[in-house]
Amino acid sequence: MTRVFSGIQPTGSLHLGNYLGAIRNWVALQDESDYERLYCVVDYHAITVEYDPAQFAARTVEMARDLLACGLDPDRSILFAQSQVPEHTELAWVFQATATSYGELQRMTQFKSKAAGREFVTAGLFTYPVLQAADILLYDASRVPVGEDQVQHLELSREIARRFNQRFGDTFPEVKPLLTRAPKILSLRDPEQKMSKSAGEGHYLSLDAPEKEIRTMIQRAVTDVGPRPEGKMSPGVGNLFLILENLGDADTHRALMAEYEAGALKYVRLKEAVADAVWRAASRIQDRKAEFPPEVVRDILRAGGRKAREMARAKMADVRKRIGLAEI
Repeated sequence: MTRVFSGIQPTGSLHLGNYLGAIRNWVALQDESDYERLYCVVDYHAITVEYDPAQFAARTVEMARDLLACGLDPDRSILFAQSQVPEHTELAWVFQATATSYGELQRMTQFKSKAAGREFVTAGLFTYPVLQAADILLYDASRVPVGEDQVQHLELSREIARRFNQRFGDTFPEVKPLLTRAPKILSLRDPEQKMSKSAGEGHYLSLDAPEKEIRTMIQRAVTDVGPRPEGKMSPGVGNLFLILENLGDADTHRALMAEYEAGALKYVRLKEAVADAVWRAASRIQDRKAEFPPEVVRDILRAGGRKAREMARAKMADVRKRIGLAEI
């Protein structure tokens, strides 16, 4: 059976970009009988930048709760927190010491964007892709559901696995992206950039927000951002249509697109349709969260962590033997 791994950072409430770009695809993969799925709240990744330790544990549990409310089923997927399995960081160190070059990490475009403008940049932010490779390879995962912006990191994971295998024998599988239908949702305030919490308030739409706030954000969404080539849809309008295509009904999307192509579309109608579609999805997720109080979520994480740890221990025992560590 093909093993699938993916993770998400506990950096606050789930937003629309997370849901459409990743989580909805994770849920859909549960219907694929030939996949064994591991989904992880990657809390070690989240400490590479400034964060509040007093709120961090609750955020990890809350992100897992969001995933469950979106439809992840602990009977069909293993859900756990990265810090429950210390073998993640152990394997990351082995990879840093034996199979990763400094030059490869320098070429990671996401490091450059995340480090830009920061007064203090941690070494962990720089070596982040190595821990990501360890997350995947620790479980012999050969498929990772990602959008195209994450393919570069997977290429590094694949190169690390190849280099380790060449030096120490066949240990890790070939990692390939599972390019799911993952739309890239843009900021409603600045549709020239991806929707992200790191861009600040107003740039992301939280699925925990009340209806009025969601509708207000969409009503204020930037549409035209300057002249475009003739026949080219502006990114703001395209973003709204993309959201509607993925969350709304096909008839509404088709009718509004026809109005746009005829030059008769009023953006207020498009925004109303998008707001209706987003609120339907958000309210459904918010209602489901009531089924998963924090202690139930912790029980699910503990059970998932035990399963993941058992797999990780077996893999690391093999890795330690291959690299020549003493059995004491």
